Order: sequence, then structure tokens, then C-alpha cells
Amino acid sequence: MTITEPTPVVAAPSELRWTPRLWGVLAVLCAVLFLDGLDVSMVGVALPSIGTELGLSTTSLQWIVNGYVLGYGGLLLLGGRTADLLGRRRVFLVALAVFTVASLVGGLVDDGGLLIATRFVKGLAAAFTAPTAMSILTTTFPEGPARNRALSIFTVFGASGYSSGLILGGLLTSLGWRWNFLVPVPLAIAALVGGFALIARDKPAATGGHDLAGAGTLIAGMLLAVYTVVSAPARGWLDPVTVGMFVLAATLLAGFVLTENRVRHPLVRLGILRIGSIVRANASMIALMGSYVSFQFMMTLYLQDVLHWSPLRMALALLPAGLVVAFGSPFVGRLIDRYGTGPLIVTAMVSLSLGYIWFLATAGTQPHYLVTILPTMLLLGGGFGFGFSSIMAQATDGIGDSEQGLASGLVQSSGQVGTALVLAVVTALVSTSATGGESAGFGQFHPGLNLVTGVAVAGLLLNLIPLLSTRRS
Repeated sequence: MTITEPTPVVAAPSELRWTPRLWGVLAVLCAVLFLDGLDVSMVGVALPSIGTELGLSTTSLQWIVNGYVLGYGGLLLLGGRTADLLGRRRVFLVALAVFTVASLVGGLVDDGGLLIATRFVKGLAAAFTAPTAMSILTTTFPEGPARNRALSIFTVFGASGYSSGLILGGLLTSLGWRWNFLVPVPLAIAALVGGFALIARDKPAATGGHDLAGAGTLIAGMLLAVYTVVSAPARGWLDPVTVGMFVLAATLLAGFVLTENRVRHPLVRLGILRIGSIVRANASMIALMGSYVSFQFMMTLYLQDVLHWSPLRMALALLPAGLVVAFGSPFVGRLIDRYGTGPLIVTAMVSLSLGYIWFLATAGTQPHYLVTILPTMLLLGGGFGFGFSSIMAQATDGIGDSEQGLASGLVQSSGQVGTALVLAVVTALVSTSATGGESAGFGQFHPGLNLVTGVAVAGLLLNLIPLLSTRRS
């Protein structure tokens, strides 16, 4: 398949001048990533207040989070491919407009079902804005120092959005949970106006087509797989309905693979998965995001439900990890230029694994903040700061402009779907432990912490073994 479209005119890496317009484009892309992080953390803090006012049960409340994850993770690949085919600027602006409207409506509704629906719509919109923003970045900044620098700045805003959301969520919830939905709207509007004015126009692909059969089987299979894992703890892992849905999800995904090998214009060129670095990058993103988000989820439950900390105090306790990412990420680009992505990803996974191992080794029956929680958050922040930019760079290195949307969508989809799956299993383990008599203290979280540690160590081995083999050769 050949796709011809004008790409932004950029200088060679050594000659690229960072003009005000170039900075403006990067600012718009960073604002969107900031909004994604802000949205997730702010809403998480506000869930108890939402449940009280709208009369939602715990089961219903989880769908305010999972609705976003299902929409986001399930459609990321379609979002990235649509940007390649229809034009990055057009897809980015339309999706951002939908995200803005859904956020506004979410802050105004009085029905729990409608609120969950707006969250799903926001997830769908983010599935198009996230890979498209990454695609615009990688086609605007040439591979090398300029792109690595831009990726580092991009990562800072993602971490800052999540960290800021924790604190803002605690403050705004005291005024009313609706402010958590309404406050991001002005920033989204500003990003929409800036994107319209600054992002270069690009034409739709001259050739190519939409793989509707592939898109349908992929989306249905991924959504069903995530939904099955999320709902299995309540229904039962061996329940006939759960087993049947797993079988159906596997059948749909197998149908997707068969479709991609037969259609003229596949949604995913499966040959891209023959590149070892691409496969490792996607698996590494699952290990990074799945373990990191699941650990913070457990800490949120422990600090608020067991120790009865306020949302703001809890946010401040977890903040060091975000600060390490925010202040350390700008230097990652230079380190990638000097050492390459492989050693940095290994370093990130070592820091991540050590963080979880340290927590398990020192927590005892009640973790002490200065001895256990603070060092763990610093190690996790270092792991995320080194890992995210390096993994994103590895996932898109050597990929042509026509498939940048596919590559960036693939790695981000891996992170989101992997997070949903790991978090669902962690939640099931914590719930099972609680019903087994450990609900009064820290012990109920041990099975989940063991799983998170195992996921991080698996990510480390996945990257360490090929690196050592290469050096021996």
C-alpha cells in the first residue's frame, strides 16, 4: 500500500530551528496529553462524591473509570490508522471537539447512566486525539535529537497532568464533583483554537482504504476481552458466561488476524510485528503502565479506605513520583541520543522493579511513609520517567511517515488495554483477599502487590536478555 501526502517541511536534525510556530504546535499537543492525565486522576478522586449525589453503587462507579478505558483502549488502533488515511489535522481537531463537548455535558448531567455514557464518548475521542497527537509530533520533528527532545517535553506534560489532577481533584471535589469535569473545558477549547491555527494542513491519503471488517473484529474483540476481565470478579472466572465471553473474544481476535492477512488495505500491517524492537516496546508499555497504574490504584484504596486519609493528603503522598517524572523527563532525550533506547528501558524497568520489591520488603503490616512509601514513589517516578519516552521512541524508530499513526496507536493501545487487564486482575485479587478475612488492614493488598511486582520483573527480563545477548555478540 502506498500513501502519498504532503508532510511538514523540516530541516535536518542538526539544522532544525525551533521557531515560535513549532513551539506552538508542541504546546497544543502537550495540552491534549495534559488533559488526558488530568481527566483520569481528577475523576478518580471525585468518585465517592459522585456516588453519593447520584446514588450510584460501587459497581456502577467503576464504569465511570472503565467506560473511559474501554473506549480509549479499544479504538486507539483505529484512531491512529484513521489519522494516517484521512489526515492528521482533521482527525485531531474533530476528536478534540468531541472530547470538549463530552466533558462539558459530563459536568451538567444528573443521571448516572448518562455520566457513564459521556465517559465512554470521551474515551472514544481520546482514542483518536492521543495517537494523532503522537503522529503529528513524530512527523513534525525529524527522527533524532529534535524528536527525542520533543518526546521528553511531551512526557513531562503527561506526568504533570496526572499529578496536577490528583491535587486539583482533591481541591475541586470539596467545591463539588462537577468542577472536575468543567474545569478542563477552557483548556480544551484553547487547545482546539491553537490546533486550528498552528497545525499544518495535510491532505487525505491519495490511495488506500478502510479495513471495515478488520476494524470491526479488532474493536469488538478488544472491547469484549477487557469487559470480560473487568466483570469477571463479580460474575466468577469459571462462570459459563465469563468463559463463553473469553472464547468469543478470542474468536473475534483470531478473525481479525485472518482478515488482515487477506484484505488489500489492512488496518494493521502485521509485518510490523515482525520487528523485534516494536514487539518489545509494546510489551514494555504493558509492563510499565499496567504495574504503575495498578499500584497507584491500590495505594489510593489503602490510604483512603484503610487509613482514612483525605483525598488531598493522599494526592500529596503520591505526588513525588509525578515530580520526578516532570523534572527528569526533559533530560531523557539527551540520554536516548547518547545511549539509545534499549539501555534506558532496562534502567527504567530496574527502577520500577526495585520500587515494588522495596515496598514489599519494608511494608510489614502497615507501611511507614518515610521508610516505605516515599522511597517507592521516587523509584517508580524514575522508572516511569526513563521508560515512557524511551519506549515511545523505540516504538516509532525506523517507521515511515505513512505508518507513524499505526505505530504510535499500537504502543498506546497496548498500554491502555494492558492497564485495564492488569488492573482488573489486581482488583479481583484484592477483593478475594478481603473476603478471605484481610479486609481490616494492609494484608488484603499483598496478592495484588505480588502480581504488580511480577509484571514489572517480566518487563525487565524481556528487555535485559536481548540487550545482554547483543553485547555478547
